[in-house]
Amino acid sequence: MAESAPGGSNTPPPNQPKELSMEKRLLLAFVLMAAVLFTTPYFFKSPNPPAKKRETVPPKTGSATPAGEGKTAVPAVTPESPAAPASPAAAAQKEELFTIDTNVYRVTFSNKGAVVRSWLLKKYFTNGKPLELVNTASTVEFPFSLHFKVTPAADLANSLFVAHPEPDGLGISYDFSNGHVAVTKKFLFGKDSYKAKVSTEVSQDGKPVPHSIEWRGGFGDAAVANPAMNTFALRYDATDGKLIKDAPKVAKEGPVTYSGNFAFAGIGDQYFAACFMPPEGARSFETMTFSDTVPTTVAQKAEPFVGTGIGGMPINKYDLFVGPKDTDILQAVNPRLNTLIDYGWFSFLAQPLFLALHWTADHLIHNYGWSIVLVTVLINSLLFPLKISSMRSMKKMQALQPQVQAINDKYKGISVRDPKAADKNTELMDLYKKNGVNPAGGCLPMALQIPFFIAFYKVLSVSIEMRGASWMWVKDLSSVEALPIHILPIVMIVTQFFQQKMTPTSATVDPNQQRMMMLMPLVFGFMFYNLPSGVVLYYLTSNLVGIAQQVFFNKTVTTKDLPQPVAAGKKRNGKR
Repeated sequence: MAESAPGGSNTPPPNQPKELSMEKRLLLAFVLMAAVLFTTPYFFKSPNPPAKKRETVPPKTGSATPAGEGKTAVPAVTPESPAAPASPAAAAQKEELFTIDTNVYRVTFSNKGAVVRSWLLKKYFTNGKPLELVNTASTVEFPFSLHFKVTPAADLANSLFVAHPEPDGLGISYDFSNGHVAVTKKFLFGKDSYKAKVSTEVSQDGKPVPHSIEWRGGFGDAAVANPAMNTFALRYDATDGKLIKDAPKVAKEGPVTYSGNFAFAGIGDQYFAACFMPPEGARSFETMTFSDTVPTTVAQKAEPFVGTGIGGMPINKYDLFVGPKDTDILQAVNPRLNTLIDYGWFSFLAQPLFLALHWTADHLIHNYGWSIVLVTVLINSLLFPLKISSMRSMKKMQALQPQVQAINDKYKGISVRDPKAADKNTELMDLYKKNGVNPAGGCLPMALQIPFFIAFYKVLSVSIEMRGASWMWVKDLSSVEALPIHILPIVMIVTQFFQQKMTPTSATVDPNQQRMMMLMPLVFGFMFYNLPSGVVLYYLTSNLVGIAQQVFFNKTVTTKDLPQPVAAGKKRNGKR
């Protein structure tokens, strides 16, 4: 994972090992299966020390709702603080919750620390409920807490801020002062927009105090598979023009600080992101990466989740995007946010594939499942001429079986190191050349499947449009089938067995290898059984199209239509 040079006192460990990306793992799996070998890597991560537990208050809807009586927090003042207050004291008497309700959000704030307790996306759901982006089971600071390199003379996390709601109900500001430390936080929202504004200002005894705005303890949909592994701290380096993602392991030894010219920075998972965008012309700021070992609302076992801090200035002002990584929405907020949709190193194929699926679903079929079927049929139809060439090569290899067997018998018992082994290979190659046969031609259909398989996997992994898209009995094409027995992988195994039976057998394949190859559908079924349903649907459709193409080839191309094999060492028309 590419990273810019750290600009703070804490830097990532040198020569840190890199994990293989999902695309490379899939490609490696295909290569190993072609050799009838299959391995599944497992990665274990050492948990970080447990973080300080935070107090939670169940969020309530409504404006300025009391959350329970409590004593006024009295922040401690260090002995070095001057006796005379630098600002008038301002603190609430009890904790209160306040809810911002827009057409896309329901955000619950608490004046205890002036933080966000809940951030619901109204138009996106998990388990039938609006998606909660805040990990409410986390034991560290709530989102929009402040991080300081030098601790101020106030316990701001437990301080009761004075709330000032906007008259239209679409914003709120918070103030706190203990006479020495003064803090102001402001949040403004739009009625129909995923874009908001946030600003923070801190001073102590009249002097500005640098700080960062935090979102820690997890983010996004906790119900997906491996949420900790699929959540990253993000920053877009405007100088190099690239998106940089940090996993929790980057900060396993402590927070890591970066300084640079960033177009945006924040946190995100597979389908959602929270990004802070500085005003135009003010991109030089700091980002921090944290590692917090916390449980989630879905899993009680604590895992390392990434966290982020944005700012580093005494006054931080940002546009804020919190929402889905939807191409149209990102483009409307800030075109550079489109880089959040990371198709990986197969983007040259995955991005056009997504556009084709998106257009087909929007304009023709209005269902992403049938869109996958139609686009897969189209892809296989366009590749059919290449497959015809492969089928012809395999057919001719069958016709050459007696000549190949004769050469093998001629050199029977010759070891690989024997000089005569080179003569055997020369005769075989001469035979193939004279008959226009490519011995590797039969591998073409498999080779053609690999890049499209990886591209489909990436599209289903990062495209929000696929999240929750249903097809027949499949409720979500981006996840595994919800049925106790997964039907699509089983049907895929059956079709692959049938297709393999129909495929001509190469003369060069050893009978033992042929028997081993018959197990490949089971190997594929094992690998596909817990993959997203959309990927399995693609491969199943490819199998069905391949069967239809093989039937067409077998009925329209006969042996007499193919060039007749010529024995090695002879020329056509009986001439030598």
